[in-house]
Amino acid sequence: MTLGSAIVLVMPGPTNTLLATAGLRSGIRHSAHLTGAEFAGYLVSISGWGYFLSHAASSLTWLPTLLRIASALYLAYLSVRMWLTANSFPSTAQGTIGLRVLFTATLLNPKAILFAGTIFPVAAFESLAGYVEAMAIFTSLLVPIGLAWIAFGAELGRGRLMRVSPARMQRCASIILAAFSLSLAWAVLH
Repeated sequence: MTLGSAIVLVMPGPTNTLLATAGLRSGIRHSAHLTGAEFAGYLVSISGWGYFLSHAASSLTWLPTLLRIASALYLAYLSVRMWLTANSFPSTAQGTIGLRVLFTATLLNPKAILFAGTIFPVAAFESLAGYVEAMAIFTSLLVPIGLAWIAFGAELGRGRLMRVSPARMQRCASIILAAFSLSLAWAVLH
């Protein structure tokens, strides 16, 4: 769970793009609180999906396998999309990213279904102790990764990452995401 969560959390997506944009526009100090909105959005979404999927899986035995296949396909789609849009990193255009915007983007982020149905253990949604343990691990990854995205945006805004190409970073992330998608598909098929 730890490795899978870290890989998916670090991948560019709607939430991470907003975090990086907030860092770019407002700096680390004024954007760090946004990780709380990210946590709240994932907490609600993962909990809801996890509860639904764990209860539906008992009567729909094919649902977990279908969800894993759908997750692998979604990750493959994200990988291709990331590769193709690698050159379109946000600019310093006007506007701030607030708690509500980040919470809503995270709440609707399809990564939550991936976490709830594939990455989190089934035990996380069957007992309070399992849930608390899984969420503690998830949170211990989410906060530093969210802050890293904010810091990345802030450093880009300061011009300190001249040697780091956001396009190359996104393409590397795309390759890692594709590999994760393949490993997930392999696990379903074998």
